[in-house]
Amino acid sequence: MKGQDMFKSRQYRAEAAEYGKRAKEAIDPDEGRKLQDAQDRLVSLADKEQGLADGYRDAVHAARSDQRHGAELASEEEHVLRCLGAAIIMQWNALPTGLQREIFDTAGSVGKLLETAELRGQIARFLHKHKDGTNAAK
Repeated sequence: MKGQDMFKSRQYRAEAAEYGKRAKEAIDPDEGRKLQDAQDRLVSLADKEQGLADGYRDAVHAARSDQRHGAELASEEEHVLRCLGAAIIMQWNALPTGLQREIFDTAGSVGKLLETAELRGQIARFLHKHKDGTNAAK
């Protein structure tokens, strides 16, 4: 799309230059005004096409930048969640039983509804395996 818009913009500018040249050479003032008006319209079209091409380029660039930024944020958030999870596991035995149950229930309900039973089983096995806190930092 961008190349096509750039081509249209150049084409309009070339035609505008031709009309401008003819307007300067015109003997009849009415014809000169008409040619000048045609030149002005073509310059306006060229500017609009250029603006569309620039807007498209900027939008594509911004979308790519947003994707990169989003991936960076997701990676950062994943790291934070891993650190928080490791901290909870390291302190698991020191937590009151009621809080352990709340954390377990909340963690087990995260994700897709049909996978909650499987997830709860995985969490329970993980907590049992790491209950003494010796493997929590690994």
